[in-house]
Amino acid sequence: MSRHFPIATVVAVALLATACSQGSATRGTTSDDGKITLRYFTFSAAPDHVKDLDKIEKAFEKENPKVDVVVETAPFDEYFTKLQTSIAGGTAPDAFELNYENFVTYASAGSLLDLGTVAGDGDTSVYAKESLNAFNRDGKQYALPASFSTVVLLYNKDLLKQAGVAEPTADWTWADEQAAAAKLTDKKKGVYGDFQPVQFFEFYKTLKQAGGEFLSADGKKSTFNSPAGVKAAEWLVSKVGKTMPTEAEIGGTADYDTNLFKSGKLAMWHNGIWQFAGLKDVPFEWDVVVEPGDANKASAVFHNAVAASATTKHGKEAWAWARFLSSSGTAATTRIESSWELPPVSDQQVLSGYLKDPKPANRQAVFDSLESIALPPVIKRQQEMQDAVTKQLGEAAAGRQSVEDALKAAASDVDALLG
Repeated sequence: MSRHFPIATVVAVALLATACSQGSATRGTTSDDGKITLRYFTFSAAPDHVKDLDKIEKAFEKENPKVDVVVETAPFDEYFTKLQTSIAGGTAPDAFELNYENFVTYASAGSLLDLGTVAGDGDTSVYAKESLNAFNRDGKQYALPASFSTVVLLYNKDLLKQAGVAEPTADWTWADEQAAAAKLTDKKKGVYGDFQPVQFFEFYKTLKQAGGEFLSADGKKSTFNSPAGVKAAEWLVSKVGKTMPTEAEIGGTADYDTNLFKSGKLAMWHNGIWQFAGLKDVPFEWDVVVEPGDANKASAVFHNAVAASATTKHGKEAWAWARFLSSSGTAATTRIESSWELPPVSDQQVLSGYLKDPKPANRQAVFDSLESIALPPVIKRQQEMQDAVTKQLGEAAAGRQSVEDALKAAASDVDALLG
């Protein structure tokens, strides 16, 4: 019988590293008839996809009748506090969901099981290679990619046609986008050629496109205050007030860019595939393409994965569940049909239903984005780092300081957080 309930809150909160050093163990349960209860903790299923997860769970239990999966959920803003608390208190779930940023932290703390030790002859070729590699550290597979979403370049085909501008291709560079955006911008009509937020998430990606790195190889120092960093920041800032509106014009309006695109007043838009569903009924033709690059191609891809606790007593069952949830035909089909992100699998047959949807026509670009992933830099004080970089880039975008000074200040802020 499937069961869904919020995970219990444990009073004491301790650091992950402390929990691991104390050797706390996940409490496994096995009934008299040998049936194993496997606890799984997730943030992405509730509230909209609990029924979808239940469908996947039932299919897994049918194939694995000796395993009873118990699903526990928490909202994202509470999830990691509760997960950390359970690990520290020795009550960690057997398997749990992680986004990439938090995966790095938990893997570094020794909180995750090396799935290779319990996988046996389990085949991982089903996964898109770059997605699988994102959750491999030091040659060990600490999690399996379960879902992903990516950022692409959306464009209004009607506006491009009216302006006599060729539609973007996968070979486009920044220069191609810049030239097209200039032709497409008509401020008298309130039409803008381009929109790309000037903030951390766009900067680390464009930095990768420019050939730069955000942090040193050992993660101890920022390296984005470089010629490549200046080029990336200038690429973002140069659009403001020219081919895209200024912050003053946006005026803090929520979903400004979404509404601008939907109203037919924005020609090109850097945004995620989560926007597709809301664009089904717009009164113009639109499509997508892999984002243009500079020295390199690089796409922002946001992953969620399934990991197992380092202290679980049911490692093989946790591996089996992680693999089923992340790559089975049932899981892939359920995710696609319910728009619950996308399965990062390599089998085009599994993805055929998603690819056949006519809006947008070039859905293949979503999977092509996986070929050149720009993973976000990760530090312990993650949110502070993101805020610091966004703040300084905003100063440059507003013209209150130069790009060079903004990056110098941002680098100083980030190095202080690292120190």
